[in-house]
Formats: sequence, C-alpha cells, structure tokens
Amino acid sequence: MPRSVSTLPPLALYVHVPWCVRKCPYCDFNSHGVGRGAALPEEEYLAALLDDLDADLSLAAGRPLASIFIGGGTPSLMSSDFYMRFFDELARRLPLDEKVEITLEANPGTLERGRFRGYREAGVNRLSLGVQSFQAAQLAALGRIHSGDDALAAVEEARAAGFDNLNLDLMHGLPDQTPELALADLEQALALEPEHLSWYQLTLEPNTEFHTRPPVLPEEETLWDIQDLGHERIEAAGLARYEISAYAQPGRRSRHNLNYWRFGDYLGIGAGSHGKLSAFDDSGRLCIERRWKARQPDAYLRRRLDPRGFVAGSNWVGDDELPLEFAMNALRLVDGVSMADWPAHTGRSLPMLSERLEAARNKGLLVEDAQRLQASPRGLLFLNELLALVSDAGTE
Repeated sequence: MPRSVSTLPPLALYVHVPWCVRKCPYCDFNSHGVGRGAALPEEEYLAALLDDLDADLSLAAGRPLASIFIGGGTPSLMSSDFYMRFFDELARRLPLDEKVEITLEANPGTLERGRFRGYREAGVNRLSLGVQSFQAAQLAALGRIHSGDDALAAVEEARAAGFDNLNLDLMHGLPDQTPELALADLEQALALEPEHLSWYQLTLEPNTEFHTRPPVLPEEETLWDIQDLGHERIEAAGLARYEISAYAQPGRRSRHNLNYWRFGDYLGIGAGSHGKLSAFDDSGRLCIERRWKARQPDAYLRRRLDPRGFVAGSNWVGDDELPLEFAMNALRLVDGVSMADWPAHTGRSLPMLSERLEAARNKGLLVEDAQRLQASPRGLLFLNELLALVSDAGTE
C-alpha cells in the first residue's frame, strides 16, 4: 500500500556543537570534554558547518525552516559572534518561516554567562537551560559544573537579555533522591515561571560512566511516587503535559520537538548530527532517508577536504521499519495523532492495525477513540509494551 502523503512534511534544522567543559557520567550524547578555558576552533567549525549545509541544500526541496535547534555538547561555549555569522549565512541559503523557532542549549555555569544578550541579538529566540537539579549533592552526583545559584543567576540573566521563551531541563530519580528532594527541585523550577519544562527520569545508558559504574538509584516505588506527585504539581502550576517528559504553557510547546514527534523532516549538520529527509521516487511514492555525519570533531573538520564530504552513513528506511519509526514518535505525544496519519506515514492499512489496537485497548494502553491513535496515561508509562503491539502490524 503506497503512502498517500501528497506533499513533503515540514523541515527543521539541527546543528550540533560537540564540545563541553566536562563530560557528565550519565551523558550518552556526542559530547567531548575540553576543560575550562579551552580555545575552540570557532572559525574552522563555522566554515565546516556552512560547507556541510551547502552539501545538503538540495534536500531542503525549497521548504522554509520551521525551527532550528542548536544542541550539544554545550553550544553556549561558542561566542555570540559565531552565531551571528552563522545565522547571517544561513539566511542567504535557506528561507526561514516567519515564525521560526530558534533554540540554543546552554549550561548555567558561569563560563557562558554574559553571552545571553549576544545570543538573543544574533537571532536565538528560545533558550534551553540544562539545570538538572538545584541541589548541591545531586549536582555533584551528576558531575555537573554549575551550582543551584548559577542556575538561578542564568535564568535572571536570560530574562534580562530578552528571552521570553525559556525551557528548563530537570531530572528526577537521581542518586539518593527522595520524593521530597525531587519536589523541592520542581518547586524551585516552577517558581522561575519557565514557559517550558522538560522533566525526565535519569536512565543508565550504554557507553556512559554510569552504565559502567552505576550509582545507587531510588527504589521503583519511590520513582513511581516522584512521577505521580511531580506530574500533579507541574500541571497545577499551569504547565500542560503534551509529551512524555515535556510540559508547556499555552502556545509554548517546542515546535522543533513537535516536528520530530509528528514525523517531520530535519537536516542535521555538525559532528555526529543526524537528519531525516523525505523524497518522492519516480513513481510518486514517498521514501525516507536517514543520514548521519562524521562523529569525532577532528574527523568532522577534516571532512572539509575529503571528497566523501561530511556524511558518514545513510540508509533508506524500509517499509517493514516504518510502523515502529512512526509509532515511536507519534505515541510519545499525549494527544496522539489522527488515525489517518497511520496509513499516510507507514503504508499499512487501518484494517491491518485494528486487531493490534484492540489488544492494546484491552490492556488499557490506548484511549478509546476510533479517530485517534493515542496512548492512555498507562500507555505513556508502558510505552515499550504499547509500541510492540502497535508497530508489529504485519504485512499485507
């Protein structure tokens, strides 16, 4: 069954900055610690990013960028001049949506403070601060380089610099964390009145220091208590949950992340970045390609002189992979997606899905709504089980 999407999906841009001051023991991102005060190759990296973008321009297919997300690593290690020049060059190459959302991730540490006004003047209109906790013991356990006071000062400076769209990243389920300590972190975060809150549980990911030498984490019952009490408190403060770990004030949902979860397209530039691009083949069938760039910063910079370019690998998503790919994103959304999106994005018919949906509903994992594919509150908690049911829809 061919997918019936008649136009290409919205397009976003992800920019990866791979350097940080110190690699955190829980972090499985492509980040490389350089120490305090290290000189970064801003000129070389800017030139590489622009060359990388030039090589991918044809994949944009004339679509304007709806959002730009600069992640890391610690992107706020780069100067405001770096971003001023990058955005100037970007605007010469690609059209931007008139309401484009431009997010920069920043570390609350004192090293980057003082630059927020420059980032705002460069064009960044959304700031995401990696707070994780406000408490000294938890921050030390996580290997963070900032203090709770640094986080408070960073929010104050961001507001003074003109940022009226602020996300705070906050973790729970930390070593030795009680429900009382987790809620104290939440109370402090909510007192800062962020427009968006990302609140997620610490997990021990492969290829991290915590996976090799795991810390003692709270018992499962404590984790459930934190989750239930915290969710209730956040929503009481006026931030509505719209994704498993994302809460926002009205009109302040992350456009960039929504594009991921709604199976939109995105270019990825920078060391280790990933992209997802859609295209129509000669028969008019929609195909999806995933691409990734050279991971190590030095190797990425050398790719400027390499005839292979920056792409380290790519693959076309097979028809048998599409149900899981689509469901992994769409079912993270609290409101789910229209049932019509299933055949449009996966090529599988609804009758083939109906038996699986019934099994999921019988387990209380899906909302009883024939028009929407939507996880229930229980389904959001047991998403892997739900995905196994829904995505294995068989072939015709």
